[in-house]
Amino acid sequence: MIPPEKLFELEGGQRRRKLALCFGALERDIAGIAEPGTEYNFKSLTRPQYTRRIAEVLLKDPQLSESGRNELMALLAASSFDERRVCNCARNELLKIIGTFPAEWDLVIAPHKPHIQPAEESAESVAGADGVVTQRDFFPGVMVYAEDIRSPFNLGSIVRTAEAFGAEKLFLSPNCTDLSHPRAIRSSMGCDKILSWERTSLDKLPEDVPVFSLETGGTDISEFVFPKKGIVILGSEELGVSPEALKRATYGCVSIPMKGMKASLNVGVAFGILMQAWTSALTVL
Repeated sequence: MIPPEKLFELEGGQRRRKLALCFGALERDIAGIAEPGTEYNFKSLTRPQYTRRIAEVLLKDPQLSESGRNELMALLAASSFDERRVCNCARNELLKIIGTFPAEWDLVIAPHKPHIQPAEESAESVAGADGVVTQRDFFPGVMVYAEDIRSPFNLGSIVRTAEAFGAEKLFLSPNCTDLSHPRAIRSSMGCDKILSWERTSLDKLPEDVPVFSLETGGTDISEFVFPKKGIVILGSEELGVSPEALKRATYGCVSIPMKGMKASLNVGVAFGILMQAWTSALTVL
């Protein structure tokens, strides 16, 4: 971070880039996920005071849009100062001026508090990057098989969704993209280090649990009887679930009804819809 008075010594483009970096660092600090050594540390100003000062620097930028100026001024004038929202608004307005647009992996998302563990759930100890061991809640026996997912972004999203809804484990097919790809790592938001996963083939999947697929032409998701334990197969973005995987899915096939002309969903979005329905059904079993 840089003192507000120093920002005025910089030229327009350089000042905007520095401001964007400052607002991003502030967002991470407010969210409690600042990297060691990047925490707010100005002694002469509190963090909210600093946030206001550099927001006022941005308000003097002649290229700031009228809508952005109005939104930022309203946030600064609000009776309850929402520091993080001010930073987020300012950073995104700066990115518009610079000509850069944020991607999913640029979003500043703070860790969420774990929910209370219901009696029917299980938990496992997970060691974070900082060495702190916490309990991860999950539905025992709820597993996912990702078959030939080609997009690292999609695979990371699937991992993030699986962890969020409490899947126990994720299987990757031999031809699935690599979870170590930078985009998969960024879109998984750290869940690749939390959710248990392994790479395996269809014929090596556990034999003692039901296997079903998410694909068109199956039972409507509102009528499908989800198993208490099982493995759902997700097909590739281009080809869907393979014929071999459909044969392996002896428990059945579930489909999401759609009405649009395209009638097509991103695999990560479709998986999120399925997991919400599956885990909701588990709470009443």
